[in-house]
Amino acid sequence: MRKMVAFTLTGAGFHVVEAVDGQDAYEKAQTNEIHLVLADQNMPRLDGIGLTRKLREHAKFKTIPILILTTESSDQMKQAGRNAGATGWLVKPFDPTKLVEVIRKVIR
Repeated sequence: MRKMVAFTLTGAGFHVVEAVDGQDAYEKAQTNEIHLVLADQNMPRLDGIGLTRKLREHAKFKTIPILILTTESSDQMKQAGRNAGATGWLVKPFDPTKLVEVIRKVIR
């Protein structure tokens, strides 16, 4: 799935920094210029909501859009994502065109 998302976004002209899990994403976000975070909810070491919380603790990530891509669609999980500071919640399987549209909307 990670490769499909990266392929879709690269094809749409975005520069993608990939991470193997939530902790890796957190570390890479500290050392790269990030304009948006697209996180899977179910990642090892640090899930999407945990990653969102950790990023929101830093001033440089207060306004960066964070989207969580997941198979989880319950209102309870979406609310937990919002409470953590997520900008949006996208349910898998994702539609490549819709994914690009959503990302273009939130990074303006």
